[in-house]
Amino acid sequence: MNNKDMLQLQPEQINLKGILQKYLRYWYLFVACVVLCVGIAYLYLRYTTPEYLISSTLLIKDDTRGPELAGNTIDNDFDIFRSSKNMNNEIEVLRSKSLMQRVLTELSLNTSYLIEGEVKYSEIYGKDVPVKVIIGNLTKKAYEKELTLYLNGKNSFKLQDGEDIKTYQFGQEINKPYGSFTVVEVPGVEDKYKKITLNFKNIEKLADSYRGRLLIAPTNKDASVLSITLTDALPQRGVDVVNKLIEDYNKEAMEDKNSVASSTIKFVNGRLEYLTAELTDVEKSVERYKRKNDVTNVTSEAQIYLQKESEYNRQLAEWGIQLDVLKSIEDYLRKNGDQYELVPSTLSINDPTLQGLISQFNTLQLERTRMLRTLQPSNPLVLNTNEQLKNLKENILENLQNIKNSLEITRKNLQASSSQFQSKIQQVPVMERELLEINRQQSIKEGLYLYLLQKREESAMSLVATVANSRVIDSAVAGDDPVKPRKALVYLLALLLGMGMPFAFIFIKDALNDKVQNLGDIEKATNTPILGEIVHRKTQDALVVTSNSRSPIAEQFRLIRANLQFATLGQETKVIMVSSSMGGEGKTFFSLNLGASLVQAGKRVVILDFDFRKPALFQRLGLPDENEGITNYLLSNSVSVHDIIMPSQVIPDLFLIGSGPLPENPSELMLLPKAGRLLDELKQIFDYIIIDTSPVGQVADALALAPYADANIYIVRNNYTYKSQLDIINDLYSKKKLSQPMIVVNDAQKEDGYTYGYGYNQGNSSWKSKTKQES
Repeated sequence: MNNKDMLQLQPEQINLKGILQKYLRYWYLFVACVVLCVGIAYLYLRYTTPEYLISSTLLIKDDTRGPELAGNTIDNDFDIFRSSKNMNNEIEVLRSKSLMQRVLTELSLNTSYLIEGEVKYSEIYGKDVPVKVIIGNLTKKAYEKELTLYLNGKNSFKLQDGEDIKTYQFGQEINKPYGSFTVVEVPGVEDKYKKITLNFKNIEKLADSYRGRLLIAPTNKDASVLSITLTDALPQRGVDVVNKLIEDYNKEAMEDKNSVASSTIKFVNGRLEYLTAELTDVEKSVERYKRKNDVTNVTSEAQIYLQKESEYNRQLAEWGIQLDVLKSIEDYLRKNGDQYELVPSTLSINDPTLQGLISQFNTLQLERTRMLRTLQPSNPLVLNTNEQLKNLKENILENLQNIKNSLEITRKNLQASSSQFQSKIQQVPVMERELLEINRQQSIKEGLYLYLLQKREESAMSLVATVANSRVIDSAVAGDDPVKPRKALVYLLALLLGMGMPFAFIFIKDALNDKVQNLGDIEKATNTPILGEIVHRKTQDALVVTSNSRSPIAEQFRLIRANLQFATLGQETKVIMVSSSMGGEGKTFFSLNLGASLVQAGKRVVILDFDFRKPALFQRLGLPDENEGITNYLLSNSVSVHDIIMPSQVIPDLFLIGSGPLPENPSELMLLPKAGRLLDELKQIFDYIIIDTSPVGQVADALALAPYADANIYIVRNNYTYKSQLDIINDLYSKKKLSQPMIVVNDAQKEDGYTYGYGYNQGNSSWKSKTKQES
């Protein structure tokens, strides 16, 4: 690891004092910017319209059910009046553009009224406005118009529209190409303004402006209370906007509920009309069915059918018994033939004729039996009795047949009636089922009809009993002091901006500056020892070191002389070469004053101008450069050293040697052995030889003379030498192309971190640190 790498590993120390001094050098910029920014802030506060804070709090009712009505709620069944609130949704509703447009329209804020002040126009509102503009319709061009009203006080006014001025009556409709409107006088308002400027506002854009200044937020995450704040230039207008916003919010919520209730009533009425028709049809169906089946009540009719059928069956059984009895009597009479015996009793047969015939027959039969006991069968009395019995028998048989026929007819009728009732009994289940279906439909429609009647009444009651979704806790109120602009904050920002602008300017300027700014830039780029620093000179004098000079720059040259003696302690240092990266860095100036400083120390010094391309040594001292110089010596054998040496004429023991005429090949000329002999001869005459060479960063002349130099001084000029050019001296130092290279900083500024009050110690310590690293 080389010395430079070791240095780079060391933590870099920040020179706060140097940084502060760098910025303080531009103190006038800071003062000017601060004064400018504070002045702008004053003008801003003077002409900016202040804004006030309007605040209000609103409680959002978070009911989960609608209003109960008689133990039943419509929302239980229809789910149309649920009032559960989502706070974020309610905030969005309050901040909605449509709601704000409604508020601004109802407050007639689509027109602004301005009065002319000493400096600016001021807006008036409310009780201060003696007129009111009622807008019919406006086009987009109306928003670009500025109208002026001149109040005459005689129920008329003048309206100025551009160059056009006309007189109108209050309440008269004014028609313009961009729309129509009416100006009316507000009663009870003092007419203290004779000139009012009107501006029409686009409600949509105005709503966006108010929404941008409107802030709605919950006061607590666990509460349903909203804080509503708004900033407005007119406190009363802001209060009206916030109060109207809450009022219209509640109105819209109630209108929404009422619209639901009204829609419900309308729907229920329609259904009731339809159900009334259906219920009438069902009732008529029941009527037609009962009439068709000749029933009133199926159950009771079925009981009657069963009773009648039982009665008919009993009668059929009785008639059957009677027929059997009659048949048995008939069979009995026919079986006996001419034998006459008593006829059996008629039992259950109640026919009087038959009973009389049988009784008479049995009586004759008993008489005949009695007669036969005493008389012969051929006796006329017996024969007469027989004849009577025969006739009675035939009559009985005939009567039996008639009775039997009558009973047969009656039995058939009973059987037909019984069959009819049996058929009706069999139809009863079907009738019951069909009638049950009809009755079921009738019952359903009756229940639905009654239900809808109830719901219609409930909806009507809800329509009347609708309440707001919210309750105002604190009505809107405006603050006493304006919140915008905030004077303290504006002045603070102006002060910070006034301080920050120069700071940013200087910082950017330094960041973009690729030239050497301070000593730290040199120390970062190279390990070459720094011999000393030369402060910026305020005069154009080339020679600043004189016998009676006590200026800081003269003292710095004396310090550099001392540092040079310390740096070359124990070594012969007669030839000192001065070079730099490019022209203009002060090589000639340094060479002259270093030589003058050495002369003051009692040394004989000669300065050689080896810059063949741009010689400046004699020019700086104002001396004519007409004598022979170095090129004459190197190219001619007839020119000696003494021929080219000239006294400086300003300082004794300080001599000069000019460059001479410009040769065609300066670099090759310096490589001649005669250049070395020139320096050897001068060593015999002078104590110090200072060589002012061409810039080593541009030509190779200085490197050609490097072998003859005992010490090399590299000039770096502040705010002139490029940082990239420091690589040249670093390369010369690291590769040891120069003997004892040292850096002198020219045109150093105290504010740039250079110190020259105690420059000896600094230069000495700097040189010591470099030499120690080399070892």
